[in-house]
Amino acid sequence: MNKAELVKHLAESADVTKTQAEAVLTALVLAVKDAVRAGSEITITELGKFSATDRAARTGRNPKTGEDIEIPAKRAPKFSPAKSFKDLVNK
Repeated sequence: MNKAELVKHLAESADVTKTQAEAVLTALVLAVKDAVRAGSEITITELGKFSATDRAARTGRNPKTGEDIEIPAKRAPKFSPAKSFKDLVNK
């Protein structure tokens, strides 16, 4: 499902216009991005938790040449699904 299909589904499910559904979806995505960028977590009860995690610097290997390379430390986004969401997927 792409964004346009999701907007259409939201509009039909919530009985709102596609423009309103797209505005709400865009606002949700922006809120998640802003919170995670700021170091906060967002938890949506039936969906899961969005957060950021720190990854330490490490030594990797170039698979083509076998040469060691340094991979710098960074922050990465993380999503942890809620138990109810995992259970639904596994049914």
